[in-house]
Amino acid sequence: MGLTEAVRTVLKQKYATFSGRASRSEYWWFMLFCVLALFPLAILAFVLAYATSGGGVPSPASYTVVIWMLFALAILLPLTALQVRRFHDRNISGWWYLALFILSFIPYAAFVTFPVTIVISMLPGTEGPNKFGPDPLHPEARAEVFA
Repeated sequence: MGLTEAVRTVLKQKYATFSGRASRSEYWWFMLFCVLALFPLAILAFVLAYATSGGGVPSPASYTVVIWMLFALAILLPLTALQVRRFHDRNISGWWYLALFILSFIPYAAFVTFPVTIVISMLPGTEGPNKFGPDPLHPEARAEVFA
């Protein structure tokens, strides 16, 4: 799976789909897309804010920040759904992601929860079908999940 296919899958086919599994390639290609989309907007906002500092008129930086925030809000739901599907690929319930997300708001707990989430996202998924669905890398491999 490449960059365009991952973005198309996450944003068009599975925008708010929390069931099923997501392969590592789908996850990391979409993360690259998010970085490539948000990073230039953030740089543009800082450059415009520096160039137009002063005055009471809304600067172009304000509009850039608004565009950045709208993009971040639009990407929040598919990003959360993708992370839950990535947990499912490791045969871990998506409720664990919710628990890690909530725990990350406790001061200094984010130093534990973020690395745990990244490590789970980096590990390969379970081979063959698991209780969350068929293997996204080999969907033709059929086996009885509850046999």
